[in-house]
Amino acid sequence: MDRAIESIFRLDGRLALVTGASGGLGRHFARVLARAGADVVVTARRAEKLASLVDEIGALGVNAVAVGLDVTQSAAVHGCFDEIDARAGCPDIVVNNAGVTITKALLEQTEQDWDSVVDTNLKGSWLIAQEAARRMVAAGKGGSLVNVASILGQRVAGGVAPYAISKAALVQATKTLALELARYDIRANGLLPGYIVTDLNRDFLASQAGEKLRSRIPTRRFGLPEDLDGPLLLLASEAGRHMSGAIVAVDGGHLVSSL
Repeated sequence: MDRAIESIFRLDGRLALVTGASGGLGRHFARVLARAGADVVVTARRAEKLASLVDEIGALGVNAVAVGLDVTQSAAVHGCFDEIDARAGCPDIVVNNAGVTITKALLEQTEQDWDSVVDTNLKGSWLIAQEAARRMVAAGKGGSLVNVASILGQRVAGGVAPYAISKAALVQATKTLALELARYDIRANGLLPGYIVTDLNRDFLASQAGEKLRSRIPTRRFGLPEDLDGPLLLLASEAGRHMSGAIVAVDGGHLVSSL
């Protein structure tokens, strides 16, 4: 790649925050941002699960900070940003990755199930984005918000109603953030992964049910975490400086598959 082109994807001198970084895609995203030159703050409910990730990022020659955080609690979010500010400064990039799902038939989903999923996936992302934007504005600088939604925010599947609903709402929240924050030079975009192979779903995707699912994807393959690297860096870096309110699906064409 031409150096001038490659440089616009670099994140040297930037500070990135990744929520839900203790495993899966969040852990992967933190490493990608670090390899692009960013200092990284990683959060999870149990900060001790982030120790090895901090060591791994530090070995790349950038700074890494771990902070315990429950994204559903506004006081915890505020306190987290206070700690980040004291230890590293104001983030330039925020990757709203923390998310959960509960797989049950719609008629079996409880109010507690709903609250758990929607509070984490939607309320948590909102609280993080809002507080990050406030800090960016106070610091007099712009930034990039990347909300990790899902293709189930635009299509549906059985057994995950609160998840699909929360991700659809997160897509609309992203567009709202983009509209209202543009005046502050803060961009907000959505990343919509399709079915990506991680340790959490590897066995299911390799099962007969998973094979049936794979047959519906036009490319006939599930994604790998590294398939998200380019789109993430596009949205986080100067390469995507004129993108805001965009919803970027990375799904092997799953969303355009025939009904």
